[in-house]
Amino acid sequence: MSKLGNLGARLHHGEIGYDFVKNRKIWYGISILITITAIVGLAVRGLHMGIEFQGGAVFTTPKNMSASVSQAEGYAEEASGHDAIVQKLGDGSLRIQIAGTDTAQSDQIKEQLAEDLKVEAEKINADLVGPSWGDQIANKAWQGLGIFLVLVVIYLAIAFEWRMALAAFVALIHDITITVGIYALVGFEVTPGTVIGLLTILGYSLYDTVVVFDSLKEQTRDITKQTRWTYAEIANRSINSTLVRSINTTVVALLPVAGLLFIGGGVLGAGMLNDISLSLFVGLAAGAYSSIFIATPLVADLKEREPQMKALKKRVLAKRAQAAAKGESPEDDVASGPLDDEPDDAAAAVVGARNQSASRTRGRGRPSGKRR
Repeated sequence: MSKLGNLGARLHHGEIGYDFVKNRKIWYGISILITITAIVGLAVRGLHMGIEFQGGAVFTTPKNMSASVSQAEGYAEEASGHDAIVQKLGDGSLRIQIAGTDTAQSDQIKEQLAEDLKVEAEKINADLVGPSWGDQIANKAWQGLGIFLVLVVIYLAIAFEWRMALAAFVALIHDITITVGIYALVGFEVTPGTVIGLLTILGYSLYDTVVVFDSLKEQTRDITKQTRWTYAEIANRSINSTLVRSINTTVVALLPVAGLLFIGGGVLGAGMLNDISLSLFVGLAAGAYSSIFIATPLVADLKEREPQMKALKKRVLAKRAQAAAKGESPEDDVASGPLDDEPDDAAAAVVGARNQSASRTRGRGRPSGKRR
């Protein structure tokens, strides 16, 4: 077995672990700081909306252009009087976007660009984009996001409970806010591909969260019938038992997205790939973080406010204090020792039955020592 597989097995069986829930205030503070930074960036810089949302003209030059991106950007801004966005495509052609232009202006800009770039005007492809199309996409995206969140909350409330539904909802809003804030800080253009990426990351984020919640639901069944572990400690074990799975899933998902973002968009200059790849990259990383450090600790916080969980915690602490007073070793280390699925009385009965069975079978099949 590989080292990672061995680590995953030890985490799953509770032999080792890290106390995520105990340090939840640290994770809450980090998330609040990142979220505030994202909101400030969004308020100060704003989103750089693409031409699909603003309307304007898109000019595509022939292949293998000798002009650089900066030169073409200067030509376009001089010809139109507006800010221009120039991207060099993989075949060497240039994609020039100019917002706020109509048909008459588009023809004039095309003629001027052809003269500056030293190409024939007929070889430059010009497309006009109206802002109404982008508005329709944005409205449909918001409607889809709202319906998705409502259905997720209803499903989790039925399959698990309302506290888990609330925690998952907070984690999803956390992921969306961070991703949109990063877009504002980086200054990437927001296109329909960005909207698709934002909607896609919700599924990945929810997947990791539901995996941990399912483990937590199984391990906390009949939790009040035992006095060894509190709800927060079992929640921490659920995180550790699924930690390697969450890491592997996230890394496998991030590798192709990183290839699109850093190689396709950065090295090869396919700038349109940045629209969707950045939202996926940031969203997947934020989703993995929120499922481990935000969602489950938040569930533990909400659950331990219940009277039953408060009473359970008092019994567990009282039993440990009693064991410590007798000089026994209290089982207060959450990161070590297997988690009993049975109550203490039931576990004792099982152990007694095993010992009794062993004593009955002891000596069978062995010579008695008497000579016949």
